[in-house]
Amino acid sequence: MRFIFASLCFLLSFSASAQQKKPNIVLIVADDLGIGDLGAYGQKFIQTPNIDRLAAQGLKFTQFYAGTSVCAPSRSALMTGQHTGHTYVRGNKEIVPEGQEPLADSVQTLAMLLKKAGYTTGAFGKWGLGMVGTSGDPNRKGFDEFFGYNCQRQSHRYYPTHLWHNDRKVVLEGNDLAHKVQYAPGLIQDKTLEFMEKNRDKPFFLFIPTVLPHAELAGPEDEFYRKYENRFEETPHRGNDYGPQATVPGYASVSKPRATYAAMVERMDHYVGQVVQKLKELNLLDNTLIIFTSDNGAHSEGGADPAFFNSTAGLRGQKRDLYEGGVRVPLIAYWPGQIRQAGVTNHVAAFWDLLPTFTELAGAPPASYTDGLSLLPTLTGKGKQARHKYLYWEFHESGGRQAVRSGPWKLVKLQVKNPDKTTYELFNLETDPAETQSLVNSKSSVYKKLRKYIDEAHIESPIFPLYTMGN
Repeated sequence: MRFIFASLCFLLSFSASAQQKKPNIVLIVADDLGIGDLGAYGQKFIQTPNIDRLAAQGLKFTQFYAGTSVCAPSRSALMTGQHTGHTYVRGNKEIVPEGQEPLADSVQTLAMLLKKAGYTTGAFGKWGLGMVGTSGDPNRKGFDEFFGYNCQRQSHRYYPTHLWHNDRKVVLEGNDLAHKVQYAPGLIQDKTLEFMEKNRDKPFFLFIPTVLPHAELAGPEDEFYRKYENRFEETPHRGNDYGPQATVPGYASVSKPRATYAAMVERMDHYVGQVVQKLKELNLLDNTLIIFTSDNGAHSEGGADPAFFNSTAGLRGQKRDLYEGGVRVPLIAYWPGQIRQAGVTNHVAAFWDLLPTFTELAGAPPASYTDGLSLLPTLTGKGKQARHKYLYWEFHESGGRQAVRSGPWKLVKLQVKNPDKTTYELFNLETDPAETQSLVNSKSSVYKKLRKYIDEAHIESPIFPLYTMGN
């Protein structure tokens, strides 16, 4: 009997040890962070030492793309592994009184697949893909624990009236759109670190869709703010102030917008450093893949000044554009001893590639459908990296926009919903990365090929129709 008991204990111990050999996955997604806002990508004014260190010791992508140029559809592409011509949520569609268009019951997510592989899953930050109790509730889409802003409209305020912990509404005492008492990103960060502590003995997928540095421009006047407080020439921004007339979607006034924005970016970097330090303290760092990226390009709401900071790193456009400045984002991969020799890659990839990358790494079942290709060969230097025939994006505001990239070529279609006004622009990103000269007239064969790709990539959605009748 003692032998049987000892053998059983050994088997259970071995099983737990084998399970822990699966790597943890930490996916950090900044909100509206431009590719040029990080020191590793050329930022001169704002210090981001923790993220820069990950880049220096890991792998930095120079041609990586978000799902699209606004929040909800970009996150839908990330979670489903499908580009915006296929993914369920393709626009920012608001629901009253709180929340956005929810992912359908039929939609399979990255977190759901990782749970099937034995991962504990947590999301801390901004969701925006379905209110509590709907089919898009994060707890119904594969996350064991969620804490933060369920509704992205609520995340316009850094001192909101409430956050959500799974299905429980957490009222933030003292915050009432007239007073700023409890700073939400700090509360979310505490829960993020707590999740790693609680789940240290089992493989976990930690999704950190931080709201920083999304407008509004606001935050505590702490050491990060004081560092930049008198560094720049400033023009005060007048907005929708905290007080009797405040609305949830508004952005507050700010006296020193440049200093405030710089402080927000460095505070976000500090939070990333805390995550890395916690992994180190828990002896988990060597068994954890960390990915850092952003949900779309730089924004100019709330007094933000992407031109001053060169937030797009010289690329054309910004948030809501399908030019490079709206969709090209940073991606840094860090995994000690596993990522191939630290350096830079110009491999062209996008949000929808992360799902097959993570599921392959975790030994999870493959998605029933994905537009993505695993990036493990690029990350590890082992095997041959598959490449996309094209990448595709669509955007449903401002008359509708579509874009496709194939090799060095990029075709942008404007005013999609107004056939009489529709125009096309063709760029060679190899020779013209800032998209300054359209070659539609001189490269007709390339133009025709990429136009076919646009038509091929878009499948009409009854929820987010892009084309008008007859087009």
